[in-house]
Amino acid sequence: MGKEDLVVNNPLRVLGMGTKAEDEQQRMGLIMARAGLGKTAILVQIALDSILRGNKVLHVSIGEGVEKTRAWYDDILNLMVEGKDFDNLPEMVSEIVSKRMIMTFKESSFGAAKLEERLKDMVQQDIFCPDCMIIDGYDFGETTHEQLQEFKAFMITHGLKTIWFSAVSHRGDDRVSEAGVPAPCHEIDDLFEMIMMIVPEQDAIKLNLLKCTSGAVEPGTSLLLDPSTMLIKKG
Repeated sequence: MGKEDLVVNNPLRVLGMGTKAEDEQQRMGLIMARAGLGKTAILVQIALDSILRGNKVLHVSIGEGVEKTRAWYDDILNLMVEGKDFDNLPEMVSEIVSKRMIMTFKESSFGAAKLEERLKDMVQQDIFCPDCMIIDGYDFGETTHEQLQEFKAFMITHGLKTIWFSAVSHRGDDRVSEAGVPAPCHEIDDLFEMIMMIVPEQDAIKLNLLKCTSGAVEPGTSLLLDPSTMLIKKG
């Protein structure tokens, strides 16, 4: 078994992610959930899938250290390959490490301008030039439409294929957009091409698709999550 098997059998294929048509589009994606429900685990699975498809991924972690973020990748990858017989696991791990860069920010110092400054330094020094980006821990409760639009412009300027964000929803906030996107993202959902939400139910945890502008899959589509590992389950 090789990395190609992980790519082909990844449940994310059900959502049209990683198809040729999807790769030719620039888009921003969003994972929403209440605090502590596994947003980072989903983002890391998206990042690993992108890396295994040949992309370089910059993981921006806001309010968390490099070691904790790296541990997420180690743990998720170990769960993905557990019980499987891989011919070239050390090579695959080495490839993942070489195509992933982790960058951390304090919550008070993060913004599109600061990110632009640090990324330019890495690219100019030929340290790392990402194809895709993960931004985990962004405070949507304090952002504006204009501030988030800066990331859209950032993506276009740097030729990024995707930027994926995570956002915390709150049980007591009933505000919601026409597309069903809850606060605090209900007034900025137009900036995202794909939005998914982690929803705990009585006997399962689901990853529900709220928005998909590509038309590859209909909103309302759901994937099941393993509650013990937060891995996306193959249907």
